[in-house]
Amino acid sequence: MNTTTAISAGKRNNCKVVSVANQKGGVAKTTTAVNLGIGLAREGRRVLLIDADAQGSLTASLGVREPDLLEYTLSTVMGYVINDESFDIEKGIFHHEEGVDLMPGNIELSGMEISLVNIMSREYVLREYIELIKDKYDYIIIDCAPSLGMVTINAFAASDSILIPCQAGYLPAKGLEQLIKTIRRVKKQKINPDLKIAGILLTMVDGRTNFSKEIMKLIEKGYGTIVPIFKNEIPMSIRVAECSALGISIYKNDPKGKASKAYEALTMEIMDSCENGGDQV
Repeated sequence: MNTTTAISAGKRNNCKVVSVANQKGGVAKTTTAVNLGIGLAREGRRVLLIDADAQGSLTASLGVREPDLLEYTLSTVMGYVINDESFDIEKGIFHHEEGVDLMPGNIELSGMEISLVNIMSREYVLREYIELIKDKYDYIIIDCAPSLGMVTINAFAASDSILIPCQAGYLPAKGLEQLIKTIRRVKKQKINPDLKIAGILLTMVDGRTNFSKEIMKLIEKGYGTIVPIFKNEIPMSIRVAECSALGISIYKNDPKGKASKAYEALTMEIMDSCENGGDQV
């Protein structure tokens, strides 16, 4: 990982902003953000990944070993926006060897949650930054925190759509209702009336077990009529879990594996939805 940005100047483009969100942790949210982002880059798209989680999991997964030691992160940028200060929009962006850019996040975002409570237009701070930089990219993928706090609401306000990873388990499935209600509230309160749900992505799927199959049926029955469910599912894979420690994607760690093929198919499904008007709600 180095700090040489891959941003290239160009004409105005129709950048798509996608938040990867679920307030339930451990559902392969960060893994999905990484592999979707790199999958899009492999298809020739210019991609910025934004780590909007104080845990810095996305940042660490892309090879930054100690995110909390970084001096310039998403929190820094949002601070400049709040204080109406001028700043270099490219500063602090890392470039990953697999073709994506990263605006890192770390523990300082916890303080940003508190700061946002007392400012005007608090939901739109992240969107203001993204509006400054989005012409440089085809896709911006935001990895949200496992919470529904103000930084996550900022991500929703800045996004065109929400991708919801959901582990094939009872508690993750049950937690979807609160997330969907929050998304609807963001739309209803006019924070982002055009926000759409790209779909629910089933992750860590073990098709061999009856339990996993029953949970998948439960999700399809409970949400399939109101929210799209991606055709592609992400299988359980030890090789996926290894990627975070190695700082690389599944495409590099296990290019011929089932998980690699699944994320590749998801990438194509997202591109079809975003670029060709596929189903979203």
